[in-house]
Amino acid sequence: MIKLQLPVEEAQIRRLQVGDEVLLNGIMVTGRDAAHSWMIEEKPDEIRDLLKNSMIYHCGPVVRKSGDTWSFVAAGPTTSIREEPYEADIIGEYQIRGIIGKGGMGPKTLAALEKYGAVYLHAVGGAAALLAQAVVKVHNVIKLEEFGVPEAMWVIEVKDFPAIVTMDTHGNSLHKNIKERSTKVASRLIGIE
Repeated sequence: MIKLQLPVEEAQIRRLQVGDEVLLNGIMVTGRDAAHSWMIEEKPDEIRDLLKNSMIYHCGPVVRKSGDTWSFVAAGPTTSIREEPYEADIIGEYQIRGIIGKGGMGPKTLAALEKYGAVYLHAVGGAAALLAQAVVKVHNVIKLEEFGVPEAMWVIEVKDFPAIVTMDTHGNSLHKNIKERSTKVASRLIGIE
């Protein structure tokens, strides 16, 4: 396991390879469809320092509020590919070092990872309650009223948040490789070679 402290330097991210298992520690931000659209359309300055050299987690959490304190009940990853139209521009604009989600992303994001020095990390789906245990503190929530709980940007502190590098800065994508291999096998099985 490779421990990464957020914020993280580009050089450290460029040393990661597809298949590396990582434990994330530090501050990261959640963001889904509404947040990605907002980041592209309005380019808000208020989140630049939060995202620079950090990571954005494709997650619509289940949260609980006790007094003035929020906590995560469930923090499972959401499907990342739907952010493909935005992600490359967001990586470049905000100097993000990593995207966390499930299912991988497409060629535009893969090119941006290589160009800007970022990685895609796959978080295990179906383990939302377990992943929530790695969220030790909610520091802030941005756009809660406008976007609602799952779409808001939650500024969270994580300790030993587990993930696997599945797209790296060297142009490698485990998702692309698996798709190509499985397509060949499927074609052979149904006789379309």
